[in-house]
Amino acid sequence: MLNSVIVVDDEAPIREAVEQWLSLSGFTVQVFSRAEDCLTHLPAHFPGVILSDVRMPGMSGLQLLGELQARDRDLPVILLTGHGDVPMAVDAMRDGAYDFLEKPFTPQTLLDSLRRALEKRALVLENRRLLEQADSRTRLDATLLGMSPPMQTLRRQVLDLAQLPVNVLIRGETGSGKEMVARCLHDFGPRANKPFVAVNCAAIPEQLFEAELFGHESGAFTGAQGKRIGKLEFADGGTVFLDEIESMPLAQQVKLLRVIQERRLERLGSNQSIEVDLRIIAATKPDLLEEAKAGRFREDLAYRLNIAELRLAPLRDRREDIPMLFSHFSRNAAERLSRRAPVLSGEQLSHLLSHDWPGNVRELANAAERQVLGLDGPAVQGIPAGQSLVAQQEAFEAHCIRSALRRHRGDIKAVMHELQLPRRTLNEKMQRHGLVRENFLAEGNAQR
Repeated sequence: MLNSVIVVDDEAPIREAVEQWLSLSGFTVQVFSRAEDCLTHLPAHFPGVILSDVRMPGMSGLQLLGELQARDRDLPVILLTGHGDVPMAVDAMRDGAYDFLEKPFTPQTLLDSLRRALEKRALVLENRRLLEQADSRTRLDATLLGMSPPMQTLRRQVLDLAQLPVNVLIRGETGSGKEMVARCLHDFGPRANKPFVAVNCAAIPEQLFEAELFGHESGAFTGAQGKRIGKLEFADGGTVFLDEIESMPLAQQVKLLRVIQERRLERLGSNQSIEVDLRIIAATKPDLLEEAKAGRFREDLAYRLNIAELRLAPLRDRREDIPMLFSHFSRNAAERLSRRAPVLSGEQLSHLLSHDWPGNVRELANAAERQVLGLDGPAVQGIPAGQSLVAQQEAFEAHCIRSALRRHRGDIKAVMHELQLPRRTLNEKMQRHGLVRENFLAEGNAQR
């Protein structure tokens, strides 16, 4: 239940009395003597109610109501009026005021009105939160593509972690989309309007690493001309993505650990400590704790980075996503290159599904672009059909059944009718391919 109230009244005795009543009743109260001060200090999406006198020097309560309505039409405003102001207050309610109380009023009258207003405010904010969640979910579905169980789990985890002020470690193979996931953690969280700075730790020469990450002062070392802001300082207020963090030199790991612990850094060649507000997202292929045991990574830093961990499934473990991803990459490449997107034959799709994709999503995107450019023949060259014909047929069969189950949301009769299979045969094939009807019922419910 919300309990925040802002009181605006130019008369000190009334402010003090109302503040005392409300504080004793469990409300969080903030008081102002001028409407202008209320507007200056009012936070966005204020989770409470405004209680304001009508007649005040400077901006009146009615003018305050107008300003508040322009900011948030659903913010409850209760006006305090003298006897002669009642008709004016009634008009103000038509213009959006929640209620008015005629002075003098009893504490119970005030409390009843406030509680009703706070209940309404709670419903409005909850509806907004649900709408924002639905919008974020829709946008995330269009960014992190795939309907496989691992991708559905990943999207749920990203939406949850995006809102939390914790460091995240992303584990995944080369080309599995670690930077895309890091970007989503930033874009769907409260730091979205602040910088997102990506640093590939493996691409920076060791002798330049400290200056690149922490910055330097003029003359800090030979060739250091002028002051340079480092990546960490530049990202203040936002997110730093440290890709391939296992490649970070041990000396710099110590300094990064200090920044995480103290939220301060020093430029190379400077004694001045600079405060920074950062969220660290790191990505790695190997297990950092195993790297620590081998003496290649600091154990204390590994624990600091791994407050929450996301594991990205390799493409070979979510083959059902391959057709959708290939189509997406083909359309994007065709639009960029002013070409027509190719239509895949069953044979080509079978090749896509049977390949192990060691380069993961990045390799698939490259294959789609080559196909658009006509550099691959009908067999999608560069995607070797190293498996037997039976294995390729099995992969294609599993894809067809999985797609039908998803389209019909687990309705077995509809799938039997579409694929023209007897119930017993369909059951056997689903069992052989590890397909469980309940998984597709859950997918259907999640999409409603």
